[in-house]
Amino acid sequence: MADTFDILRDDNTAAAAKAIHNSPLTVHDPRDVAHSTESNPPPYRVLLTCDFFEPGFRAGGPVRSVAQLLDTASPAIDVTMVTRDRDLGSNEPYPGLSGRWARRGAARIYYLDPGRLHQWHAMLRTLRSNTFDLLYVNSLWAMSSILPILAAQTRIIQVDRILLAPRGELAASALGVKSRKKRLFLRVWRPILRRLKVYWHATNPHEAQLIRDLFPWARIEMRRNEVSLPPEPIPPEGIGGSPRLVFIGRINPIKNLAKVIEALALVKRPVLFDVYGPIEDRSYWAECQLLAQRLPASVTFSYRGELAPEAVRSTFARYDMFVFPTQGENFGHVIAESLSASCPVICSDETPWSPMLRAGGGAVLTDATVATLAHQIDQFAQRSEEERLAARRAAGQAYRSWRAETAGPNILDRIRLTVAER
Repeated sequence: MADTFDILRDDNTAAAAKAIHNSPLTVHDPRDVAHSTESNPPPYRVLLTCDFFEPGFRAGGPVRSVAQLLDTASPAIDVTMVTRDRDLGSNEPYPGLSGRWARRGAARIYYLDPGRLHQWHAMLRTLRSNTFDLLYVNSLWAMSSILPILAAQTRIIQVDRILLAPRGELAASALGVKSRKKRLFLRVWRPILRRLKVYWHATNPHEAQLIRDLFPWARIEMRRNEVSLPPEPIPPEGIGGSPRLVFIGRINPIKNLAKVIEALALVKRPVLFDVYGPIEDRSYWAECQLLAQRLPASVTFSYRGELAPEAVRSTFARYDMFVFPTQGENFGHVIAESLSASCPVICSDETPWSPMLRAGGGAVLTDATVATLAHQIDQFAQRSEEERLAARRAAGQAYRSWRAETAGPNILDRIRLTVAER
């Protein structure tokens, strides 16, 4: 699938404005809504909310998953979406989008500045003029989920059903952040969600179990995240010289970059290690930089900055191994991207990808200590160029097998069809 947004960067407003002008995104009149006729049955109307969306990209995989959700929805689905008017960590709104309705394909999107009351008023005026079959929210904790759920409860907006995607927020590593506040919040929030008979979107069996552990009464629909990746991997090519390792992801404690750098200090063989990604946690990045300064001369370390989404796969294709000892991923879009570029992965066992990674020339760490990770990297660094190429071929084959299993209607159509059958 071709990209439907050009990528915007804060440091180039003119280029960003040009990108929006040239993209299929169009500003439109919110009253321009298709009406049903006898030959054209009414669509299944969905109100979708998420904190961040295209043309931004810093929030990572969830942005791409929601984008693909819009692109794969059937013509029977009519999506109205509300999101922030700026990217994660940015103080600047997207040029020409703040407080305006736009179209991305068939979906209508409102780009909201939460600090501007007149934008709230304009948005609510439009939402209150519609009745929605489904409210789909993409967080358990974010205000972009809490407020619309409360609005549905109080009938400020008319919604028949609610679908909640926790997006990895129920993993132990995620619940451990501000854990006391979350426990207190759940005392109030849990009975509200139960009373509203909320449906839950789980992307794998492990996440479904995490939902049941906290919400035993939950009604769960399981569907993998949608991806816009091609059916075939990038064919691998041999890479000479020292083994080339890469980390691509948001730089924060959950992704565990510091642990990779600590492990590299124990690796005995020469390796190259490049890091790409937005610096989400400045104090954590300072810690990573201090660790990098202590690396031995046999490790070549470089920070390469941020990557636009369309550059991720071609970047992975230039490396022998993706090192990603994450504390937890409910999906791990970046893992799919790595395999799609025939790049094996060394990863923790806190993702749904473990069987695929083992079959795909990589390794899964059941004991993700610094020493274990260092040993695994050392083992990999001992491989010959031919052995590294064989591992890359295995990664491509694992991706090919996984991609063949992802067919079927997306989560919005699944809910629509489930309701129609009852």
